[in-house]
Amino acid sequence: MAGAGGDTPQQGDGPGKAAPKATLLPEEPPQEQALRRSAEELRQEDRLSVCSKLCYAIGGAPNQVATSATAFFLQIYLLDIAHITPFHASLVLFIGKAWGAVTDPVAGFFISKSKWTKIGRLMPWMLGCTPFTIVSYFFMWYLPPFVAGRVVWYLTFYCLFQALTTLFQVPYSALTMFLSPDQKERDSATAYRMTVEVLGTLMGAALHGQIVASAHASDYCTVNLTINAADFSSSLSNASNLAEPLGLQSHGREVYMIAAGVIGGVYLFGIVILFIGVKERDDPYALNSDKGIPFFKGLRLTMKHGPYLKLTASFLLISTAVQLEQSNFVLFCTHAASLHNHFQYLVVTILVSAAVSIPFWQWFLQQFGKKSAACGISWMIPFAVMLVTIPNLVLAYVVAFVSGLSIAASLLLPWSMLPDVVDHFRLLNPHAKGPETIFYSSYVFFTKMSAGIGLGISAASLEFAGYKTGMCRQSSTVILTLKILIGAVPAILIVIGLSILLFYPITEKSRKETEFALELLRRSHPSTDNLSKTEEDTWI
Repeated sequence: MAGAGGDTPQQGDGPGKAAPKATLLPEEPPQEQALRRSAEELRQEDRLSVCSKLCYAIGGAPNQVATSATAFFLQIYLLDIAHITPFHASLVLFIGKAWGAVTDPVAGFFISKSKWTKIGRLMPWMLGCTPFTIVSYFFMWYLPPFVAGRVVWYLTFYCLFQALTTLFQVPYSALTMFLSPDQKERDSATAYRMTVEVLGTLMGAALHGQIVASAHASDYCTVNLTINAADFSSSLSNASNLAEPLGLQSHGREVYMIAAGVIGGVYLFGIVILFIGVKERDDPYALNSDKGIPFFKGLRLTMKHGPYLKLTASFLLISTAVQLEQSNFVLFCTHAASLHNHFQYLVVTILVSAAVSIPFWQWFLQQFGKKSAACGISWMIPFAVMLVTIPNLVLAYVVAFVSGLSIAASLLLPWSMLPDVVDHFRLLNPHAKGPETIFYSSYVFFTKMSAGIGLGISAASLEFAGYKTGMCRQSSTVILTLKILIGAVPAILIVIGLSILLFYPITEKSRKETEFALELLRRSHPSTDNLSKTEEDTWI
Protein backbone atom coordinates (compact mmCIF):
# COMPACT_ATOMS: atom_id res chain seq x y z
CA MET A 1 0.00 0.00 0.00
CA ALA A 2 2.83 2.31 0.80
CA GLY A 3 4.34 1.57 -2.59
CA ALA A 4 1.03 2.23 -4.27
CA GLY A 5 0.57 5.45 -2.35
CA GLY A 6 4.08 6.51 -3.31
CA ASP A 7 3.41 5.82 -6.99
CA THR A 8 0.58 8.32 -7.16
CA PRO A 9 2.59 11.57 -7.23
CA GLN A 10 5.11 10.03 -9.59
CA GLN A 11 2.37 9.33 -12.12
CA GLY A 12 0.98 12.82 -11.81
CA ASP A 13 -2.47 11.66 -10.44
CA GLY A 14 -2.31 14.18 -7.59
CA PRO A 15 -3.12 17.60 -9.00
CA GLY A 16 -1.50 19.33 -6.02
CA LYS A 17 1.86 17.71 -6.75
CA ALA A 18 1.84 18.01 -10.54
CA ALA A 19 1.39 21.76 -10.72
CA PRO A 20 4.86 22.72 -9.45
CA LYS A 21 6.50 20.46 -12.06
CA ALA A 22 4.50 22.05 -14.85
CA THR A 23 5.75 25.53 -13.91
CA LEU A 24 9.42 24.60 -14.29
CA LEU A 25 9.21 24.99 -18.10
CA PRO A 26 6.44 27.53 -18.67
CA GLU A 27 5.36 28.32 -22.15
CA GLU A 28 6.61 31.75 -23.25
CA PRO A 29 3.70 34.19 -23.67
CA PRO A 30 3.04 35.18 -27.30
CA GLN A 31 3.79 38.84 -26.60
CA GLU A 32 7.22 38.02 -25.14
CA GLN A 33 7.95 35.68 -28.06
CA ALA A 34 7.08 38.45 -30.50
CA LEU A 35 9.22 40.93 -28.56
CA ARG A 36 12.17 38.55 -28.48
CA ARG A 37 11.88 37.84 -32.20
CA SER A 38 11.58 41.56 -32.87
CA ALA A 39 14.72 42.27 -30.83
CA GLU A 40 16.66 39.57 -32.70
CA GLU A 41 15.48 40.93 -36.03
CA LEU A 42 16.49 44.44 -34.99
CA ARG A 43 19.96 43.25 -33.98
CA GLN A 44 20.38 41.53 -37.33
CA GLU A 45 19.14 44.62 -39.12
CA ASP A 46 21.49 46.87 -37.13
CA ARG A 47 24.61 44.97 -38.19
CA LEU A 48 26.78 46.56 -40.84
CA SER A 49 28.72 44.58 -43.39
CA VAL A 50 32.43 45.05 -43.78
CA CYS A 51 31.78 46.37 -47.27
CA SER A 52 29.44 49.07 -45.95
CA LYS A 53 31.96 50.14 -43.32
CA LEU A 54 34.76 50.30 -45.89
CA CYS A 55 32.66 52.32 -48.33
CA TYR A 56 31.69 54.71 -45.57
CA ALA A 57 35.33 55.08 -44.55
CA ILE A 58 36.57 55.58 -48.13
CA GLY A 59 33.96 58.28 -48.69
CA GLY A 60 35.55 60.52 -46.08
CA ALA A 61 39.14 59.90 -47.14
CA PRO A 62 39.35 62.61 -49.86
CA ASN A 63 38.61 65.36 -47.35
CA GLN A 64 41.45 64.07 -45.20
CA VAL A 65 43.78 63.82 -48.20
CA ALA A 66 43.16 67.47 -49.05
CA THR A 67 43.20 68.62 -45.43
CA SER A 68 46.50 66.83 -44.84
CA ALA A 69 48.15 68.45 -47.84
CA THR A 70 46.81 71.83 -46.76
CA ALA A 71 47.89 71.41 -43.14
CA PHE A 72 51.45 70.38 -43.97
CA PHE A 73 52.17 72.48 -47.05
CA LEU A 74 49.87 75.49 -47.44
CA GLN A 75 51.83 77.71 -45.08
CA ILE A 76 55.21 77.00 -46.67
CA TYR A 77 53.60 77.33 -50.13
CA LEU A 78 52.28 80.80 -49.33
CA LEU A 79 55.62 81.86 -47.88
CA ASP A 80 58.15 80.33 -50.28
CA ILE A 81 56.27 79.84 -53.56
CA ALA A 82 53.64 82.60 -53.60
CA HIS A 83 56.01 84.94 -51.70
CA ILE A 84 53.33 86.24 -49.37
CA THR A 85 54.56 87.80 -46.15
CA PRO A 86 54.02 85.88 -42.90
CA PHE A 87 51.51 88.50 -41.76
CA HIS A 88 49.39 88.06 -44.88
CA ALA A 89 49.79 84.29 -44.68
CA SER A 90 48.48 84.43 -41.11
CA LEU A 91 45.47 86.41 -42.32
CA VAL A 92 44.75 83.84 -45.03
CA LEU A 93 45.03 80.91 -42.63
CA PHE A 94 43.07 82.48 -39.79
CA ILE A 95 40.27 84.03 -41.85
CA GLY A 96 39.93 80.84 -43.90
CA LYS A 97 39.65 78.66 -40.80
CA ALA A 98 37.30 81.16 -39.14
CA TRP A 99 35.12 81.24 -42.26
CA GLY A 100 34.98 77.46 -42.30
CA ALA A 101 34.07 77.48 -38.62
CA VAL A 102 31.25 79.98 -39.15
CA THR A 103 29.96 77.84 -42.00
CA ASP A 104 29.55 74.84 -39.69
CA PRO A 105 26.50 76.01 -37.71
CA VAL A 106 25.03 77.50 -40.90
CA ALA A 107 25.44 74.15 -42.63
CA GLY A 108 23.98 72.40 -39.61
CA PHE A 109 20.96 74.72 -39.71
CA PHE A 110 20.14 74.04 -43.36
CA ILE A 111 20.93 70.33 -43.17
CA SER A 112 18.64 69.96 -40.14
CA LYS A 113 15.84 71.48 -42.24
CA SER A 114 16.42 69.06 -45.11
CA LYS A 115 13.63 66.70 -46.16
CA TRP A 116 14.04 62.98 -46.64
CA THR A 117 14.72 62.05 -50.27
CA LYS A 118 15.10 58.80 -52.15
CA ILE A 119 18.84 58.88 -51.50
CA GLY A 120 18.54 60.06 -47.90
CA ARG A 121 18.64 63.37 -46.07
CA LEU A 122 22.42 63.80 -45.85
CA MET A 123 23.67 62.23 -49.08
CA PRO A 124 22.42 65.03 -51.43
CA TRP A 125 24.58 67.57 -49.60
CA MET A 126 27.72 65.48 -50.03
CA LEU A 127 27.03 64.80 -53.69
CA GLY A 128 26.20 68.43 -54.48
CA CYS A 129 29.24 70.10 -52.92
CA THR A 130 31.97 67.74 -54.20
CA PRO A 131 32.42 69.20 -57.75
CA PHE A 132 32.73 72.73 -56.38
CA THR A 133 35.17 71.52 -53.72
CA ILE A 134 37.46 70.10 -56.42
CA VAL A 135 37.47 73.39 -58.35
CA SER A 136 38.17 75.53 -55.28
CA TYR A 137 40.95 73.18 -54.13
CA PHE A 138 42.70 73.35 -57.50
CA PHE A 139 42.66 77.15 -57.65
CA MET A 140 43.86 77.36 -54.06
CA TRP A 141 47.20 75.98 -55.31
CA TYR A 142 47.28 78.01 -58.52
CA LEU A 143 49.84 80.83 -58.70
CA PRO A 144 48.13 83.75 -60.49
CA PRO A 145 50.21 85.83 -62.91
CA PHE A 146 49.47 89.05 -61.03
CA VAL A 147 51.20 89.97 -57.77
CA ALA A 148 49.23 92.72 -56.10
CA GLY A 149 46.06 90.68 -55.62
CA ARG A 150 47.56 87.35 -54.59
CA VAL A 151 46.50 87.68 -50.97
CA VAL A 152 42.88 88.25 -52.03
CA TRP A 153 43.11 85.34 -54.48
CA TYR A 154 44.30 82.82 -51.90
CA LEU A 155 41.98 84.17 -49.23
CA THR A 156 38.97 83.81 -51.54
CA PHE A 157 39.66 80.24 -52.63
CA TYR A 158 40.81 79.08 -49.19
CA CYS A 159 37.59 80.42 -47.64
CA LEU A 160 35.56 78.80 -50.42
CA PHE A 161 37.37 75.49 -49.93
CA GLN A 162 36.80 75.60 -46.16
CA ALA A 163 33.09 76.32 -46.62
CA LEU A 164 32.61 73.53 -49.15
CA THR A 165 34.49 70.96 -47.09
CA THR A 166 32.20 71.90 -44.21
CA LEU A 167 29.14 71.22 -46.35
CA PHE A 168 30.61 67.76 -46.90
CA GLN A 169 32.04 67.04 -43.46
CA VAL A 170 28.99 67.95 -41.36
CA PRO A 171 26.56 65.53 -43.06
CA TYR A 172 29.30 62.93 -43.45
CA SER A 173 30.11 63.00 -39.73
CA ALA A 174 26.43 62.96 -38.75
CA LEU A 175 25.91 59.99 -41.07
CA THR A 176 27.52 57.81 -38.38
CA MET A 177 24.31 58.07 -36.34
CA PHE A 178 22.21 56.89 -39.31
CA LEU A 179 24.26 53.86 -40.27
CA SER A 180 23.04 51.83 -37.29
CA PRO A 181 21.51 52.52 -33.85
CA ASP A 182 23.84 49.90 -32.33
CA GLN A 183 26.70 51.59 -30.46
CA LYS A 184 29.15 48.77 -31.16
CA GLU A 185 28.43 48.94 -34.87
CA ARG A 186 28.85 52.72 -34.85
CA ASP A 187 32.12 52.42 -32.94
CA SER A 188 33.31 49.81 -35.42
CA ALA A 189 32.33 52.02 -38.37
CA THR A 190 34.13 54.93 -36.70
CA ALA A 191 37.27 52.82 -36.32
CA TYR A 192 37.11 51.90 -40.02
CA ARG A 193 36.59 55.55 -40.85
CA MET A 194 39.51 56.73 -38.72
CA THR A 195 41.82 54.06 -40.15
CA VAL A 196 41.02 55.00 -43.73
CA GLU A 197 41.10 58.71 -42.94
CA VAL A 198 44.56 58.37 -41.43
CA LEU A 199 45.57 56.45 -44.55
CA GLY A 200 44.04 59.32 -46.52
CA THR A 201 46.06 61.76 -44.47
CA LEU A 202 49.12 59.64 -45.22
CA MET A 203 48.22 59.55 -48.88
CA GLY A 204 47.75 63.31 -49.00
CA ALA A 205 51.02 64.06 -47.28
CA ALA A 206 52.94 61.40 -49.22
CA LEU A 207 51.52 62.26 -52.65
CA HIS A 208 51.70 65.98 -52.16
CA GLY A 209 55.05 65.80 -50.41
CA GLN A 210 56.72 63.65 -53.04
CA ILE A 211 55.36 65.74 -55.91
CA VAL A 212 56.35 69.12 -54.45
CA ALA A 213 59.54 68.08 -52.64
CA SER A 214 61.71 69.35 -55.50
CA ALA A 215 60.30 72.85 -54.97
CA HIS A 216 61.94 72.92 -51.53
CA ALA A 217 65.10 70.95 -52.36
CA SER A 218 68.35 71.84 -50.64
CA ASP A 219 70.18 72.39 -53.93
CA TYR A 220 68.14 75.56 -54.40
CA CYS A 221 69.60 76.93 -51.19
CA THR A 222 73.10 75.76 -52.13
CA VAL A 223 73.02 77.65 -55.42
CA ASN A 224 71.47 80.76 -53.94
CA LEU A 225 73.79 81.14 -50.96
CA THR A 226 75.73 83.62 -53.09
CA ILE A 227 72.75 85.96 -53.25
CA ASN A 228 73.15 88.90 -50.98
CA ALA A 229 70.58 88.49 -48.21
CA ALA A 230 70.06 92.21 -47.80
CA ASP A 231 69.39 92.78 -51.50
CA PHE A 232 67.06 89.82 -51.64
CA SER A 233 65.20 90.98 -48.54
CA SER A 234 64.77 94.48 -49.95
CA SER A 235 63.42 93.07 -53.20
CA LEU A 236 60.84 91.13 -51.24
CA SER A 237 59.68 94.30 -49.54
CA ASN A 238 58.53 95.61 -52.91
CA ALA A 239 55.79 93.33 -54.24
CA SER A 240 56.30 94.49 -57.80
CA ASN A 241 59.92 93.38 -57.80
CA LEU A 242 59.42 89.79 -56.69
CA ALA A 243 62.13 87.65 -58.20
CA GLU A 244 61.92 84.11 -59.42
CA PRO A 245 65.41 82.84 -58.60
CA LEU A 246 66.65 80.29 -61.13
CA GLY A 247 63.12 79.42 -62.22
CA LEU A 248 62.23 78.01 -58.78
CA GLN A 249 58.91 79.83 -58.60
CA SER A 250 57.87 78.56 -62.03
CA HIS A 251 58.84 74.99 -61.12
CA GLY A 252 57.08 75.25 -57.76
CA ARG A 253 53.92 76.48 -59.45
CA GLU A 254 53.89 73.50 -61.81
CA VAL A 255 54.45 70.78 -59.20
CA TYR A 256 51.88 72.23 -56.80
CA MET A 257 49.25 72.33 -59.56
CA ILE A 258 50.02 68.71 -60.47
CA ALA A 259 49.54 67.70 -56.84
CA ALA A 260 46.23 69.60 -56.71
CA GLY A 261 44.98 67.81 -59.83
CA VAL A 262 45.85 64.38 -58.42
CA ILE A 263 44.00 65.06 -55.17
CA GLY A 264 41.02 66.36 -57.13
CA GLY A 265 40.80 62.94 -58.79
CA VAL A 266 40.78 61.31 -55.34
CA TYR A 267 37.70 63.39 -54.46
CA LEU A 268 35.78 61.97 -57.43
CA PHE A 269 36.71 58.39 -56.52
CA GLY A 270 35.69 58.82 -52.88
CA ILE A 271 32.23 60.28 -53.52
CA VAL A 272 31.38 57.55 -56.06
CA ILE A 273 32.30 54.81 -53.56
CA LEU A 274 30.32 56.53 -50.79
CA PHE A 275 27.20 56.88 -52.93
CA ILE A 276 27.28 53.30 -54.19
CA GLY A 277 28.20 51.49 -50.97
CA VAL A 278 26.48 53.37 -48.09
CA LYS A 279 22.78 53.20 -47.26
CA GLU A 280 21.49 56.00 -45.05
CA ARG A 281 18.74 55.05 -42.62
CA ASP A 282 16.06 57.30 -41.22
CA ASP A 283 16.07 58.19 -37.51
CA PRO A 284 15.27 54.87 -35.72
CA TYR A 285 14.30 56.52 -32.43
CA ALA A 286 12.11 59.38 -33.61
CA LEU A 287 8.37 58.86 -33.19
CA ASN A 288 6.04 59.39 -36.11
CA SER A 289 4.49 62.29 -34.21
CA ASP A 290 7.82 63.92 -33.38
CA LYS A 291 8.86 67.11 -35.12
CA GLY A 292 12.39 68.21 -35.86
CA ILE A 293 13.91 70.22 -33.04
CA PRO A 294 14.27 73.93 -33.98
CA PHE A 295 17.90 74.64 -34.74
CA PHE A 296 18.48 77.50 -32.31
CA LYS A 297 16.58 75.75 -29.53
CA GLY A 298 18.66 72.65 -30.17
CA LEU A 299 21.82 74.76 -30.15
CA ARG A 300 20.88 76.22 -26.77
CA LEU A 301 20.23 72.76 -25.37
CA THR A 302 23.52 71.56 -26.84
CA MET A 303 25.45 74.37 -25.17
CA LYS A 304 23.90 73.41 -21.82
CA HIS A 305 24.71 69.72 -22.15
CA GLY A 306 27.55 69.06 -19.71
CA PRO A 307 29.20 66.01 -21.35
CA TYR A 308 29.28 67.79 -24.70
CA LEU A 309 30.87 70.94 -23.29
CA LYS A 310 33.62 68.99 -21.53
CA LEU A 311 34.34 66.83 -24.57
CA THR A 312 34.44 69.82 -26.91
CA ALA A 313 36.61 71.96 -24.62
CA SER A 314 39.10 69.13 -24.22
CA PHE A 315 39.51 68.17 -27.83
CA LEU A 316 39.49 71.66 -29.28
CA LEU A 317 42.68 72.28 -27.29
CA ILE A 318 44.14 68.92 -28.31
CA SER A 319 43.23 69.39 -31.99
CA THR A 320 44.80 72.85 -31.94
CA ALA A 321 48.01 71.31 -30.62
CA VAL A 322 48.02 68.71 -33.40
CA GLN A 323 47.28 71.42 -35.99
CA LEU A 324 50.24 73.49 -34.78
CA GLU A 325 52.48 70.44 -35.05
CA GLN A 326 51.32 69.76 -38.60
CA SER A 327 51.51 73.30 -39.95
CA ASN A 328 54.95 74.08 -38.52
CA PHE A 329 56.62 70.68 -38.86
CA VAL A 330 57.89 71.21 -42.43
CA LEU A 331 59.12 74.72 -41.56
CA PHE A 332 60.85 73.36 -38.45
CA CYS A 333 62.58 70.58 -40.41
CA THR A 334 63.64 73.04 -43.14
CA HIS A 335 64.92 75.96 -41.06
CA ALA A 336 65.47 74.84 -37.45
CA ALA A 337 66.69 71.25 -37.65
CA SER A 338 68.52 71.03 -41.02
CA LEU A 339 66.27 68.11 -42.00
CA HIS A 340 64.95 69.60 -45.24
CA ASN A 341 66.01 66.49 -47.19
CA HIS A 342 64.04 64.24 -44.85
CA PHE A 343 60.84 66.14 -44.06
CA GLN A 344 58.66 64.20 -46.51
CA TYR A 345 59.87 60.89 -45.08
CA LEU A 346 59.30 62.10 -41.52
CA VAL A 347 55.76 63.11 -42.44
CA VAL A 348 55.17 59.67 -43.95
CA THR A 349 56.55 58.06 -40.77
CA ILE A 350 54.09 60.04 -38.64
CA LEU A 351 51.13 59.02 -40.74
CA VAL A 352 52.11 55.36 -41.19
CA SER A 353 52.47 55.09 -37.43
CA ALA A 354 49.04 56.70 -36.97
CA ALA A 355 47.40 54.44 -39.55
CA VAL A 356 48.71 51.15 -38.19
CA SER A 357 47.92 52.10 -34.58
CA ILE A 358 44.21 52.88 -35.12
CA PRO A 359 43.18 49.18 -34.70
CA PHE A 360 45.24 49.05 -31.51
CA TRP A 361 43.48 52.11 -30.08
CA GLN A 362 40.09 50.67 -31.08
CA TRP A 363 40.93 47.49 -29.18
CA PHE A 364 42.29 49.49 -26.24
CA LEU A 365 39.19 51.66 -25.80
CA GLN A 366 36.94 48.60 -25.98
CA GLN A 367 38.98 46.80 -23.33
CA PHE A 368 39.82 49.66 -20.96
CA GLY A 369 37.40 52.44 -21.80
CA LYS A 370 37.55 55.54 -23.94
CA LYS A 371 38.79 57.89 -21.23
CA SER A 372 41.69 55.55 -20.47
CA ALA A 373 42.74 55.60 -24.12
CA ALA A 374 43.20 59.37 -23.92
CA CYS A 375 46.48 58.83 -22.07
CA GLY A 376 48.08 57.94 -25.39
CA ILE A 377 47.68 61.51 -26.61
CA SER A 378 50.27 62.68 -24.08
CA TRP A 379 52.98 60.38 -25.44
CA MET A 380 54.14 62.93 -27.99
CA ILE A 381 54.96 65.59 -25.40
CA PRO A 382 58.36 64.38 -24.06
CA PHE A 383 59.58 63.33 -27.50
CA ALA A 384 58.63 66.63 -29.12
CA VAL A 385 60.50 68.51 -26.40
CA MET A 386 63.52 66.28 -26.97
CA LEU A 387 63.45 66.98 -30.71
CA VAL A 388 63.53 70.76 -30.32
CA THR A 389 66.38 70.55 -27.83
CA ILE A 390 68.37 67.82 -29.64
CA PRO A 391 67.60 68.07 -33.41
CA ASN A 392 69.04 64.68 -34.35
CA LEU A 393 67.98 62.66 -37.42
CA VAL A 394 67.49 59.35 -35.58
CA LEU A 395 65.61 61.08 -32.78
CA ALA A 396 63.47 62.85 -35.38
CA TYR A 397 62.25 59.50 -36.72
CA VAL A 398 61.54 58.26 -33.18
CA VAL A 399 59.57 61.43 -32.49
CA ALA A 400 57.69 61.00 -35.77
CA PHE A 401 56.70 57.43 -34.86
CA VAL A 402 55.51 58.28 -31.33
CA SER A 403 53.71 61.38 -32.56
CA GLY A 404 51.82 59.18 -35.00
CA LEU A 405 50.60 57.01 -32.12
CA SER A 406 49.35 60.08 -30.26
CA ILE A 407 47.74 61.63 -33.33
CA ALA A 408 45.86 58.37 -33.98
CA ALA A 409 44.39 58.47 -30.48
CA SER A 410 43.47 62.15 -30.84
CA LEU A 411 41.68 61.42 -34.14
CA LEU A 412 39.78 58.33 -33.04
CA LEU A 413 38.60 59.32 -29.57
CA PRO A 414 36.45 62.43 -30.19
CA TRP A 415 34.55 60.83 -33.06
CA SER A 416 34.06 57.69 -31.00
CA MET A 417 32.88 59.62 -27.92
CA LEU A 418 30.62 62.11 -29.69
CA PRO A 419 27.96 59.47 -30.57
CA ASP A 420 27.84 58.56 -26.86
CA VAL A 421 27.15 62.21 -26.05
CA VAL A 422 24.37 62.32 -28.65
CA ASP A 423 22.84 59.15 -27.20
CA HIS A 424 23.00 60.65 -23.71
CA PHE A 425 21.23 63.77 -24.99
CA ARG A 426 18.69 61.63 -26.82
CA LEU A 427 17.82 59.79 -23.62
CA LEU A 428 17.27 63.05 -21.75
CA ASN A 429 15.26 64.52 -24.65
CA PRO A 430 13.40 61.54 -26.17
CA HIS A 431 11.07 63.66 -28.32
CA ALA A 432 13.83 65.78 -29.89
CA LYS A 433 14.23 64.70 -33.50
CA GLY A 434 17.36 65.45 -35.51
CA PRO A 435 19.87 66.74 -32.92
CA GLU A 436 22.79 64.94 -34.61
CA THR A 437 23.64 67.62 -37.17
CA ILE A 438 23.52 70.29 -34.46
CA PHE A 439 26.03 68.39 -32.32
CA TYR A 440 28.37 67.59 -35.16
CA SER A 441 28.27 71.02 -36.80
CA SER A 442 28.84 72.89 -33.55
CA TYR A 443 31.68 70.53 -32.60
CA VAL A 444 33.42 71.08 -35.92
CA PHE A 445 32.79 74.83 -35.54
CA PHE A 446 34.66 75.00 -32.24
CA THR A 447 37.56 72.82 -33.39
CA LYS A 448 37.99 74.80 -36.62
CA MET A 449 37.79 78.12 -34.82
CA SER A 450 40.39 77.08 -32.27
CA ALA A 451 42.63 75.71 -35.03
CA GLY A 452 42.23 78.96 -37.00
CA ILE A 453 43.20 81.03 -33.99
CA GLY A 454 46.19 78.78 -33.38
CA LEU A 455 47.37 78.95 -36.99
CA GLY A 456 46.85 82.72 -37.11
CA ILE A 457 48.90 83.22 -33.96
CA SER A 458 51.52 80.80 -35.31
CA ALA A 459 52.02 82.66 -38.60
CA ALA A 460 51.85 86.05 -36.88
CA SER A 461 54.55 84.90 -34.46
CA LEU A 462 56.83 84.13 -37.41
CA GLU A 463 56.14 87.60 -38.79
CA PHE A 464 57.10 89.25 -35.52
CA ALA A 465 60.17 87.02 -35.27
CA GLY A 466 61.35 88.32 -38.66
CA TYR A 467 60.70 85.41 -41.01
CA LYS A 468 61.88 86.29 -44.54
CA THR A 469 60.05 84.62 -47.42
CA GLY A 470 62.27 82.83 -49.93
CA MET A 471 65.31 82.89 -47.63
CA CYS A 472 67.22 79.67 -47.09
CA ARG A 473 68.55 80.68 -43.68
CA GLN A 474 66.42 82.34 -41.06
CA SER A 475 67.45 84.28 -37.98
CA SER A 476 67.95 82.70 -34.56
CA THR A 477 64.73 84.39 -33.38
CA VAL A 478 62.74 82.60 -36.10
CA ILE A 479 64.36 79.27 -35.19
CA LEU A 480 63.51 79.78 -31.51
CA THR A 481 59.91 80.64 -32.45
CA LEU A 482 59.59 77.46 -34.49
CA LYS A 483 60.91 75.39 -31.59
CA ILE A 484 58.32 76.94 -29.26
CA LEU A 485 55.52 76.32 -31.75
CA ILE A 486 56.57 72.68 -32.16
CA GLY A 487 57.40 71.86 -28.56
CA ALA A 488 56.18 74.07 -25.72
CA VAL A 489 52.83 75.32 -27.04
CA PRO A 490 51.40 71.91 -28.11
CA ALA A 491 52.57 70.37 -24.83
CA ILE A 492 50.72 72.98 -22.76
CA LEU A 493 47.55 72.65 -24.84
CA ILE A 494 47.53 68.86 -24.58
CA VAL A 495 48.03 68.89 -20.81
CA ILE A 496 45.15 71.35 -20.32
CA GLY A 497 42.92 69.39 -22.69
CA LEU A 498 43.53 66.08 -20.94
CA SER A 499 42.93 67.72 -17.56
CA ILE A 500 39.48 68.83 -18.73
CA LEU A 501 38.74 65.35 -20.06
CA LEU A 502 39.17 63.95 -16.54
CA PHE A 503 35.80 65.55 -15.68
CA TYR A 504 33.99 63.99 -18.66
CA PRO A 505 31.06 62.21 -16.96
CA ILE A 506 30.17 59.41 -19.41
CA THR A 507 31.84 56.20 -18.22
CA GLU A 508 31.66 52.75 -19.74
CA LYS A 509 29.02 51.78 -17.17
CA SER A 510 26.80 54.80 -17.87
CA ARG A 511 27.29 54.34 -21.62
CA LYS A 512 25.98 50.77 -21.43
CA GLU A 513 23.05 51.89 -19.28
CA THR A 514 22.19 54.53 -21.90
CA GLU A 515 22.44 51.94 -24.67
CA PHE A 516 20.08 49.61 -22.78
CA ALA A 517 17.57 52.39 -22.12
CA LEU A 518 17.58 53.44 -25.79
CA GLU A 519 17.12 49.83 -26.85
CA LEU A 520 14.03 49.59 -24.64
CA LEU A 521 12.76 52.81 -26.21
CA ARG A 522 13.37 51.40 -29.65
CA ARG A 523 11.59 48.12 -28.90
CA SER A 524 8.50 49.97 -27.72
CA HIS A 525 8.72 52.40 -30.61
CA PRO A 526 5.35 52.81 -32.29
CA SER A 527 6.92 53.70 -35.62
CA THR A 528 8.91 50.46 -35.64
CA ASP A 529 5.79 48.34 -35.76
CA ASN A 530 3.55 50.64 -37.74
CA LEU A 531 5.76 51.68 -40.60
CA SER A 532 4.00 51.39 -43.91
CA LYS A 533 5.49 49.32 -46.66
CA THR A 534 6.18 52.51 -48.60
CA GLU A 535 8.14 54.00 -45.73
CA GLU A 536 10.15 50.81 -45.33
CA ASP A 537 11.06 50.91 -49.01
CA THR A 538 12.48 54.41 -48.66
CA TRP A 539 15.03 53.28 -46.03
CA ILE A 540 18.35 53.18 -47.89
